[in-house]
Formats: sequence, structure tokens, C-alpha cells
Amino acid sequence: MIREKFFIDPAYKTAFENLGLTSIEKVFSFGSGRNLGKANLAAHRSRVEFQAGTPSTIFFLKRYDRPPVWAQLKNWLSAKKRVSCAFIEFEAAANLAKMGVNVPRMVAWGDSRGAIFEKCSFVIIEKVKEGVSLENKLPGFFNDSATPEILKMRRTFIRELAVFIRKFHETGFRHRDLYFSHIFWKPDGNFCLIDLARVFKPAIFGFRYRVKDIAQLNYSATKGIFSNTGRMRFYTIYSGRSKLTRQDKNFIRKVIHKTELIARHDKKRRQKSEQ
Repeated sequence: MIREKFFIDPAYKTAFENLGLTSIEKVFSFGSGRNLGKANLAAHRSRVEFQAGTPSTIFFLKRYDRPPVWAQLKNWLSAKKRVSCAFIEFEAAANLAKMGVNVPRMVAWGDSRGAIFEKCSFVIIEKVKEGVSLENKLPGFFNDSATPEILKMRRTFIRELAVFIRKFHETGFRHRDLYFSHIFWKPDGNFCLIDLARVFKPAIFGFRYRVKDIAQLNYSATKGIFSNTGRMRFYTIYSGRSKLTRQDKNFIRKVIHKTELIARHDKKRRQKSEQ
């Protein structure tokens, strides 16, 4: 027996109907748009960028076709319930939005499953308007001469980023892929957290995953642009303490160690890809 679920935000129903996106079958046969596939993307996953509506809006379609059983079991363990690959991201975005964390708007999702396991699933995400990932482009004041005004703007940026990450972690959720590439910054000063497919709320090991998140963030913060002073300013605001406790120092040591492990792993990965 096959069970299907299919949802489209009413605000986008007409625009998607005009593209023929009216069922799970048609979503998976949809061939328009720009393929965002890459070498390390698992065979059961695909990503497509397309435009719809008036005025034209950019969306990202993520599809999971016959995901391996092991991948589904990992998702069930993380979610503490039986869910599809796409619904994990859809639900995470909904929960975080309710808690006041800026995330992209999830406008559609669907899944098809057999008696136990998922056959396929998809989610459609609206592109963050006027936003750019911190990996691709930092605010212009990081490239300007370090005048008192520019330094003030940089400190403000670091403070607001720390507040944003603290707010995210206070929800109890962890990202597990918290690199600059997954944090968008908008000209109005707001941040937005993207790529939520691995976001979960650990029942145990919350501290360990918090270390991992901050280490990924620390690794992303380019040396020469973000000084040690700036990193410490980030942590004091993130922790809410101006004077470090023994627990803070232990946390920072673990973050530094994890950052070094991430750097070594990334170096090996790049060397392997160049061979």
C-alpha cells in the first residue's frame, strides 16, 4: 500500500499549477529549471533552481528518490519518529520560525511511502530575498580600511551574529553543518539560517553538538579577517558572560580541538579531490 502526502502553500498554488507541479509524480518528472547537482551529492538526491509567479520568485526544489534504508533510519533516530527525508527540513524550518529564528520559507512538500519505508519525498524552498551567504560575500565593511567607524560596524556585525547563533541554540536545536555557507546576511542586518536538512534536537549529547556547531563556525571565519579578539568577542556575547568560567574555558578548548580536526579533514578531502 502506497500512502502519499502533498502540500503547497496557498499563496503559491496558482504559480506552481502553471508549471504543472500538482502532484508528487509531476514534481519528480519536472525537468525545467537549473540543475544544482554536484559531485558529492548522493545518488538519491537532486536539487533544482527554478522561477515561478508574478513577480518572478526563485525557488529551490530538493528531491529524495528511493533514499537508502540506512539514511531513513538515521532520520528517524534524529527526529525520534518516522519521517521522510524532506519533511525533516520542512518541520525544522516551521519549528524554528515559530521560535523566532530566521529561516527560508518552505512553500511545499510531499512524500510517498510504502508500509514502512519512504519511496520518495520533496521540499520546495523560497530563496532568501536580498541575502547572500557569508561564505560567498561578507559585508563590504570587512574590506574597507579599519577606521573607527568601520571597526564599530565590524563589532556590531560580530555581536549580532553571536546573538543570532545564541538564539538558535537556545531553542535546543543543533545544525550539524553550521558553516558560513549556511548563514545568510541581508543588507538590513538580519541573518538567516539555511540548509536545515540535518537540524535536530538531541535528547543527549547536546553539549557535544553545540561544540561541533561553533567549531564549524570558527573554521569558516577566515583568518586575517576575523581576529582572535573578534572571536573572543563573539564568544562572550554568545555565552552572555564577560568573564570566562572554568566551563567556558573547557568549551573553548573543545571548540579549538574540533576546529583543528575539521581543518585536517577538509585538507585531506581537498587533496584527494585534486588527485
